[in-house]
Amino acid sequence: APQKMTVQDVPGAFPTVDVPDHAHYTIGVVILIVGITGTLGNFLVIYAFCRSRSLHTPANIFIINLAISDFLMSITQSPVFFTNSLHKRWIFGEKG
Repeated sequence: APQKMTVQDVPGAFPTVDVPDHAHYTIGVVILIVGITGTLGNFLVIYAFCRSRSLHTPANIFIINLAISDFLMSITQSPVFFTNSLHKRWIFGEKG
C-alpha cells in the first residue's frame, strides 16, 4: 500500500523567514483597517443600490456584483489574516 506523505516529510518544502514581531503586528493592523473599510464601504454601496430604484441599471449590476464579492472577501479573509498575524503563524491546523 502506498504511504501517505505529508509536508513534514519533505525537508525545505515551506522555508520560513525570521520576521520581526513588529512586522507581524503592523501587517495585522493594516489588514484590520483594510477589512473594516472594505466591509463598511461595500455594505454602503449594496445598501444604496437596494434602496434606490434609479441605480438599477445594467452597468450598475456589474458594480453591485463587484461590491458583493468584495464584501464577502472582506468579512471572510480579513479576520483570518488578522488573527494569524497576531499569533505570527497559521493557527487553524493542517485541515484549515
